[in-house]
Amino acid sequence: MLGGASALLAACGATVGAGARLGPDGKPLPQVYNTAAQGAGTIEYRLLDSVNALRSAQRLRPVTLNAQLNAAAATHARDMSVQNRPWHFGSDGSSPLERVQRVGYTGKLTGELISETFETELETLATWMETPDMRGVVLDPKATELGFAWFQEPNGKIWWTLVMGSSGFV
Repeated sequence: MLGGASALLAACGATVGAGARLGPDGKPLPQVYNTAAQGAGTIEYRLLDSVNALRSAQRLRPVTLNAQLNAAAATHARDMSVQNRPWHFGSDGSSPLERVQRVGYTGKLTGELISETFETELETLATWMETPDMRGVVLDPKATELGFAWFQEPNGKIWWTLVMGSSGFV
C-alpha cells in the first residue's frame, strides 16, 4: 500500500514538471511566455495558420496577413499597455475603425479582438473561440485579411490585438 502511494505521488510530481511553482490553489503558476524568443514571424504565422484551420473547418475562405492591419493592431496593443486596461478605445479616444483608417487601410473593418494575459497566442485564440461574439469575429465569412500584434511588458504580461478586415473583393 505504501509503495502504491509513493508511486502515485511520484506520478503526480512528474506531471507538474521539474521546478514548476504552484499557486495557493495547488495549480502550476503561469510561465512567462517569451515572445522575443519566439520571433514575430513565428507567432504571426502560427496564429494565421490556426485561424485558417478554424475557418477551413467551417468551410470559410482563408484570410491573409495585412501589413496595415498589423500596424493598427500593434499601435493598439502598446496603447492598451500604456492605459493598463484591455478595451477597444485608444488613449486618444480612437475606435478600431479610426485606427485602421489612420494606417491607410481601404478595406472594411470586420472586427477587433483584444486580450491582456500571460498566455500564448494559441491559448488566447482558444479563449476567444469560447465566446460566441469573439468566435464570430474569427469566423466572419466576409473577412479576407487579418492583422495581429502584441506588446509584452517586462513582467511578461502580453497585450494581444487581432484585427479582421475585408478587402472588398469578396
